[in-house]
Amino acid sequence: MVNPISDQHVVGVLGLVVTGSGPLLGALTHPDPFGLKKRTHGRAPSPALHGINLKDRVVRRAVDSFYAAKYPGTATWDRMNPQQRTLWWMNRVGRFTTLVASVPGFAGVVADRLPLQAALGGASQAVVLCAVATEWGVTDHTDQVRLLAWVLCRRAVSRELVRNAPEQTDAQLKAEGIDADEERLHLEARPSLAGAAKALWRYGRMLRGIVDELDKRPQGRWPHRMLGMLPVVGIVGDYLGERSALKRAVRLADEWVRANRQSLG
Repeated sequence: MVNPISDQHVVGVLGLVVTGSGPLLGALTHPDPFGLKKRTHGRAPSPALHGINLKDRVVRRAVDSFYAAKYPGTATWDRMNPQQRTLWWMNRVGRFTTLVASVPGFAGVVADRLPLQAALGGASQAVVLCAVATEWGVTDHTDQVRLLAWVLCRRAVSRELVRNAPEQTDAQLKAEGIDADEERLHLEARPSLAGAAKALWRYGRMLRGIVDELDKRPQGRWPHRMLGMLPVVGIVGDYLGERSALKRAVRLADEWVRANRQSLG
């Protein structure tokens, strides 16, 4: 008989993913080698376009589009409300993490029987949920772990339990081929999409220890799951399914935050 997974083990693993989500999200959004983000601040309003020729009008619109870019660190981002930023994380970063999580779907039904598929989907949802939780003001590590425990595993855990639950040790992680400190330093030193994708896969491997619990997370709808069983095109079904599941996960997270606002740190 398989021993049930304890709350302590669940929050211990999720705590590692919350810790790693910061560098991963930074690798996806912070790079600005030419200082373009700073240039979007303090710009005077553009004059009217009336009375200028077509060439100057096209140039002016291109310049306006640059200054209106929606990206963390830009002037437009500072003016966006939490709902708008949440949609940005879902539609920009969420598409990337979902694509990475869908790669095993290339093998069709074979991949569905492997724990890595569910673990990668859970990691994708976890990273985006950490980002949107921050936009909602939920920045405390303990509360983010509690949020993930509820949305991904349907576990209602207290702040005290999360604080007292031991995380997996370095020895346990290295036994699984994971060096969390090395991965974090690599992302901070050389942020890139390839590095972020590699990190997401590693966080998926961390979640394999609670993969049975991840069956409780929001899932794609049945047409997506049926398509995901087919070889090659299964990656499309898994992508569409994970996108749908991510939207439901964000809605569940929003409900959890509203219901637990009084107990948040």
